[in-house]
Amino acid sequence: MSYPSIDTLQKILSERIFSHTQDAKKAAGRALGTIIEIISFYLLREWGFNKYISIERGLAEYGNPEIKHNVEFTLHPLISEQQITFQGIKPITSRKLLKSLNYNDIVSKNNTLIDKNERLKNACIIAETNKYIVLASLLKMEEKNIVIDIYQQHKKPYAMFECKRVGIEDGTKKGPQTIEKAKQGAYVAKMTSSLQKIRTDKGKLYGIIYEKGQPIIKPYTKLLYDIIYGHNSHLLTDFTLSIGIVSNHGNWFTSDDMNKELKVLAQSYDWLLFLTDLGLAQFISELLLNPKPEYQAIQNAFFESYKEGKKSNIFTKTKIDYKAHIALQSYFHKNISTIETWFNIITPKQKDMQILKNELELLSQKNWREIL
Repeated sequence: MSYPSIDTLQKILSERIFSHTQDAKKAAGRALGTIIEIISFYLLREWGFNKYISIERGLAEYGNPEIKHNVEFTLHPLISEQQITFQGIKPITSRKLLKSLNYNDIVSKNNTLIDKNERLKNACIIAETNKYIVLASLLKMEEKNIVIDIYQQHKKPYAMFECKRVGIEDGTKKGPQTIEKAKQGAYVAKMTSSLQKIRTDKGKLYGIIYEKGQPIIKPYTKLLYDIIYGHNSHLLTDFTLSIGIVSNHGNWFTSDDMNKELKVLAQSYDWLLFLTDLGLAQFISELLLNPKPEYQAIQNAFFESYKEGKKSNIFTKTKIDYKAHIALQSYFHKNISTIETWFNIITPKQKDMQILKNELELLSQKNWREIL
């Protein structure tokens, strides 16, 4: 099946959804950025990382914790989890959940897992301490019984994800903020992990990491491999695998023909994924513009979020209509093999999505109780 270009789809969205706004194309462009985040989030869910995900957490710089940067997603070591069946009426708030769990010694967060209009909060934080966060995830909702997963995560993440997209303004060759977006992403990727990148006088990329105060310096790819696949737990203490996700739309060029901005990102992230125009177009075509009946709830939530006079956005990575959430889970489960092909791997070269998934799984299974 062929799909129209992203430019064409953006114009369709501008005319059908955003015609009431002052700048319909920009409004449609911002919605495309949200869609990229949603694709990334439900990919991670389908890969089995739901109980490790936090959304928009402040990620501290290595060695300089006073400075933190919000990133789209972080994956955290799991401390414990339990499933509960909640029989109270909606809304289900953090206070209600903590009361049912008899968690009386920690301070609750003022969040709502699902409200009376069945709008869901993904990765819903219900409590937090100095060392860990307590989250709730809705697993199943029936007429009377609501099954919820309650889990604790260490605050220190082992992986982070950032999504970057800049659209093209009419009459220009590329988005004016493209290089600034690239610099922002590169800075965060380089500054938030104990594994740091350095260049030799010959331009070769090396890594440096400290073990008990002593530096270890090796070629970067070799050192990264040792940290992930090795058995030296000391190297994992402040390590954060960095993954960037960029979309094309004329700004980043292609994996074979990278412009300066993409090169900046490629040398900064441990993994840089390139969400192709084909993948983004397929998502928009099949779920937002011409959905099958089983995915109608996704289109409904999208249209409701951007209509004139809207009250709130119920189609984001954080807050989403429950029926749209269930439909998205179904779509990603049925089409995961195709969805994985939506991404090109810019760096590391000659690796694929399955290797990334395996590395994230391996990191999740480390003995974090001993490490942290």
